[in-house]
Amino acid sequence: MLALLIGVCALLGLAIGSFLNVVIYRVPLHKSIVSPRSSCPTCAAPIPERDNIPVLSWLLLKGRCRSCSAPISARYPLVELSCAALFAGAAARFGFNWYLPVSLVILASLLALSWIDLEHLLLPKSIIYPSLVIVLALLIIDASVTDSWHRFLIASVCSVVWFIFFFAINAASPRVLGFGDVRLSLILGIGLGWLGIRYVILGFFASNFLGAIIGLYLIATSKRTRDQPLPYGVYLALGTALALYAGPEILAPFQGLH
Repeated sequence: MLALLIGVCALLGLAIGSFLNVVIYRVPLHKSIVSPRSSCPTCAAPIPERDNIPVLSWLLLKGRCRSCSAPISARYPLVELSCAALFAGAAARFGFNWYLPVSLVILASLLALSWIDLEHLLLPKSIIYPSLVIVLALLIIDASVTDSWHRFLIASVCSVVWFIFFFAINAASPRVLGFGDVRLSLILGIGLGWLGIRYVILGFFASNFLGAIIGLYLIATSKRTRDQPLPYGVYLALGTALALYAGPEILAPFQGLH
């Protein structure tokens, strides 16, 4: 049954990944993600349904528009495959658990936000706030069904504390930390906090560790200067994913510590 769940989540990830491509492209341009239907950015020809099959359509068309033969970015199948892999990994990690849909919402949101942050150094609130509302609603349902209100309280406190900490950094130096990261901390705090305070600490420190390592590498290889801002949202996403997927293994040696 777990294998079936993983397969279903992988297929769902492909479909959601296709939608995330629309979000990644349109949200930074302040365009509706609902209408009009998807079209080629070069010739504006509407994309027929047969060319909207995740990954497969891109491969069959050899990465080009059917109408004008303009190249289609490899980002599209990459996002779809990434989302499928993330969803399948979450299903394998959490199984038939009420937290699974919460993790899927968090991972899908972080995937879209990471791509937008990489391309535009932007974490749109139009993605963060709806994602936060959905995560909150799912956790409230979880708490109601499993009578885990104490866990929900701890998660809420983690979210608020992380938000206050980032808010203080942003107030002191907006160049160091953008307000988009401050907003994002609300989702990460409550999402990881539901699993336990140690997951929040792991996610936070992993984000900063990965950010420091990657940032130093980019500076050392002259691919980025010290004055250029870094897409910190990407590192927050990586740290959170690490905590979600590998948290139990990483934290296992510390279980006996008080």
